[in-house]
Amino acid sequence: MTRSWEIGTLAEALTEYEWPRFGVFAPGSVPPPGLVGKNEAADVLSIAERVVAEKPSGSLPLINGDGAVGDPASIGVSVLLRNWTLPDHNDTCFAKAASEQLEYLLHAAPRAPNGAISHRESQAQLWSDFIYMAPPFIAYYGALQGGTEGHKLLQIAYDQVRLYREVLFDADVGLWRHIALGDGTDPTHWGTGNAWAAAGALRVLATIQQSYAADSMISEQDDLVQWVQETLDGVWQFQQANGTLLNYIDQPDSFADTSSTALLAASTFRFASLTGNNTHTPAAIRALELIRCSVDDQGWLRGTVDPLKFSAPSPPGRHSPEGQSFVLLLEAAAFAWQSPGSERR
Repeated sequence: MTRSWEIGTLAEALTEYEWPRFGVFAPGSVPPPGLVGKNEAADVLSIAERVVAEKPSGSLPLINGDGAVGDPASIGVSVLLRNWTLPDHNDTCFAKAASEQLEYLLHAAPRAPNGAISHRESQAQLWSDFIYMAPPFIAYYGALQGGTEGHKLLQIAYDQVRLYREVLFDADVGLWRHIALGDGTDPTHWGTGNAWAAAGALRVLATIQQSYAADSMISEQDDLVQWVQETLDGVWQFQQANGTLLNYIDQPDSFADTSSTALLAASTFRFASLTGNNTHTPAAIRALELIRCSVDDQGWLRGTVDPLKFSAPSPPGRHSPEGQSFVLLLEAAAFAWQSPGSERR
């Protein structure tokens, strides 16, 4: 697991599954509480420590994104968490690294004509993946910064979801297209792309809800709720009889994909917990049962899409790193929905 988005997704999955009181879905989590013991959240914080220690000198992004603008920012939340919980406040390396990552997103990265931050470095191009990678980091940065400048960042995080939706959401079917603008577009309704969009928008929503600016951003929260709702409405109408979703959600000849099924089910449980709307939780429960049956005796999720090819299953004997994280995100979300306020033992 070496790619930037895999590292960032793992950090978020470990936070939500093992250390939920530090995740934005927990009440009183923004800003995060202090560490109770020296080993609390150690695996998450060690990810941030390693990435910052290895960050190339002179580089604004936290890590090499392999041509992606948004992906390195997925690690930014764990870097901010490490900075906030430092025992030595004279240590500024994490604050500096996070600030440089933000600088890159806001002032160095290409932009689409409507102002959306490009997901790619080489051209202005929008991928639905971006919604999970960058806006949650921008929102979390703003919530921790506070004041007028922090409020601006929370607004920017919301605006980026809005601007991406303007381009990528296909209202005719209620699903997100994968890639638009530039060379190499993909107008299909890729399952994982819809999952990234729904899950990322929910993290922005939860961050705003938990932040000091919640009362002044009611309309933005209402929009985010509506946008996630419409995505879930679109997705679950195509659920298969066994509980799975297809890799290309609305293409009957596409193959079943457990990765997107897991993250969309996780998003559905989180949505229900945040809003009290349980319309799609029966579908999420069927998906949860399918995912649990798809994990082998060594803990690997079977039946995933190849995350590097989008259009083919993972080859025999190969596994999806992001799919593994999606299982943790699903279990964490299902537990929080079933047992609100409880801690996993």
